[in-house]
Amino acid sequence: MRIMWRMLILKPSVIPLRAQLRISKGYWRSRSYRYFSKMTSLQNKNNAKLLIVTQTIDENDPVLGFFVRWVEEFAKRAESVEVICLNLGKSDLPKNVHVHSLGKERVAGTDNTGNIKQAQSTAPSFARRCALRATYAIRFIHLVWSLRKRYDAVFVHMNPEYFVLAGKLWRLMRKRTALWYTHKSVDLKLRIAVLFANIVFTASPESFRLKSRKVHVVGHGIDMELFTKKADEHTKDKNYPKKTFRILTTGRISKTKRIAEMLSALDVLYSLGEDFIFIVAGTPATNEDKLYEQKLLRFVSASPYSERVRFIGAVSHKDIPKMLNECDVFINLSETGSMDKAILEALAVCVPVVTTNVAFRDILARTQNLFIENGTPEKIANTLIFARNADISAISKEIRQRYALQHTIKSIMKILTA
Repeated sequence: MRIMWRMLILKPSVIPLRAQLRISKGYWRSRSYRYFSKMTSLQNKNNAKLLIVTQTIDENDPVLGFFVRWVEEFAKRAESVEVICLNLGKSDLPKNVHVHSLGKERVAGTDNTGNIKQAQSTAPSFARRCALRATYAIRFIHLVWSLRKRYDAVFVHMNPEYFVLAGKLWRLMRKRTALWYTHKSVDLKLRIAVLFANIVFTASPESFRLKSRKVHVVGHGIDMELFTKKADEHTKDKNYPKKTFRILTTGRISKTKRIAEMLSALDVLYSLGEDFIFIVAGTPATNEDKLYEQKLLRFVSASPYSERVRFIGAVSHKDIPKMLNECDVFINLSETGSMDKAILEALAVCVPVVTTNVAFRDILARTQNLFIENGTPEKIANTLIFARNADISAISKEIRQRYALQHTIKSIMKILTA
């Protein structure tokens, strides 16, 4: 086209008049098409067609139950939402959301309420695992292709391996893609995902350790309607006296959570004559985690305060706010260095938090410093006692404003549809 225009400008006589008119007409038609198509895309940002890829859609899942609310918020800002998940459990999503499962729940089995049952005690063989993964991969690629006309943008939640499988295909189909990732680990899968993704979303600067211009920090996205402080007289567990010191920790049971250090602090509380109850809500995920849990249980059973420590297993995400409202202090001694969602949820409910996570150093320093650095059992115990009566209302208000779910999803959609 440029060559033709140069010929037209420099030597108009070379090109017949009729051909000149055709070139001019085609040129302006092309310009107007690009202009109006751009305007149309800008006007229809709220009517985007979105594909979401995630591991689990199940409101009762103890780890990913919150993501059902994310999908609901995405649905409010999109014309239609297609969801591809590995596991499908219980959910009640809007009519413009269509969920496609890769079928892992059919392998694990489900109960009468649609909840995914726990895996069988006997793990499948290596060959069986490889066959299942190949089946899931084939089903995934098939859905990505067959649904291609029903989505314009892609949002992958915490699973960079899906970019390894379909990143190139999405590029060829010219889909705008985004990855959500909040973890300190950086592996080959993540590097490949960042290579193919147009955008990378994360909760905080500390939550994504790979440097890239594609990274956008948009907050954690906490459902503030669910995580709300309730009146004390209605929420405290009636099984224990009001003076009982209630301490809670939630999440996966593993060495990184440093639950053994928490139990050491309980030794100090017991020696000081404190009447406490310590609740651990969570389950192990790996064989190493299971061995760690057994070690913790042996330690507790041999302690003089064994009746005051309760390992209650997995808890549905929707039940976490009730547990937070029933406790006096939330403790988290993990040292990931990133914004832990469990800590933010506790602060949103206005529960004092004792932590060694450096990401919360500045936030907690505003209230007599509930942050612990290289804490001994004595220091942890003393901080727990102090935190019991700490006023964190100002911190809670800030958390509720900065990390609300609606704010996070709005920011994601604004960037993804730009």
